Amino acid sequence: MLSKDYEVHGIIRRASTFNTGRIDHIYVDPHEPNAKLFLHYGDLSDSEQISNILYNIKPQEVYHLGAQSHVKVSFSMPEYTANVSGIGTARILEAIRRSGNNTKFYQASSSEMFGRTSSPQNEDSPFSPTSPYAVAKVYAYWMTKNYRLGYNLFACNGILFNHESPRRGEIFVTRKVTMAIANILAKRQQFLYLGNLEPKRDWGFAPEYVEIMWQILQQDEADDFVVGTGHQHSVLEFVETAFSYVDLNWKDYVKCDEKYLRPTETCDLAANSSKLKKLICWSPKVQFDDLVKIMVDADMRKAGLQPIGEGDEFLQKHFPDRWWKTD
Repeated sequence: MLSKDYEVHGIIRRASTFNTGRIDHIYVDPHEPNAKLFLHYGDLSDSEQISNILYNIKPQEVYHLGAQSHVKVSFSMPEYTANVSGIGTARILEAIRRSGNNTKFYQASSSEMFGRTSSPQNEDSPFSPTSPYAVAKVYAYWMTKNYRLGYNLFACNGILFNHESPRRGEIFVTRKVTMAIANILAKRQQFLYLGNLEPKRDWGFAPEYVEIMWQILQQDEADDFVVGTGHQHSVLEFVETAFSYVDLNWKDYVKCDEKYLRPTETCDLAANSSKLKKLICWSPKVQFDDLVKIMVDADMRKAGLQPIGEGDEFLQKHFPDRWWKTD
């Protein structure tokens, strides 16, 4: 958004410690004359504060990515997940409706909503959620669609399949794997404990998907879109590819821990993004092997190690203007 000369406002939860590490490299003191990024305390469970922020800012576009987004955690915190990931969306939509502003709204929907639906999945595939997180996201999806149909809001769902990068949260499986590899190489960790290695997912590169979020809101009419590469790879494949990249045998380091198993598991996911591709002629630059190398290189560098370099070279070639920002 900043690179497109937007004035950007974000909502952050109050904490006793600073939790803005991921944006420190772009943050400018709001007192500076060239500041274009402003942060406001708020929470998706607080409708009054959401309304106040939207009323005062009067945004042209809202990108709603806030959620309790960890699938396994949602089984332990189903009520909180429903409140934030589901009803939180309704709070924003209602605040936009009441404001009377022509605000465009993007809802970050999830491929987890498809659950047990056979792949590949597209915009017409039925939802069959298999976790409290997925159930909450289905609610948010239909609320977005209902506000579009009922109140003529420019409200869109982007049903994004797994999108990863070195900024991925450290408790998610892809980042957990690449961080463990870096720590094993640095002699700071001996084993990596994981749950089910069989599920297959459609993994893409987050920076490409974020650009699509913006493009969805630039269309003449609001609509819903599935976004993904169309290719499936299992968690085991991710593990094997990541360990082999640094010449390690994953079997020597990976152990199973039942506490990471989910009560119900989502079936294999793969996106059919033909609708989106016809609209904006999009095809992903970053393929599965490239993504793994990018993430391993980044975590090796963070661990104070010399990266293998193939991931860095790929980013320098295909994303020369921002490859270095992925850390």
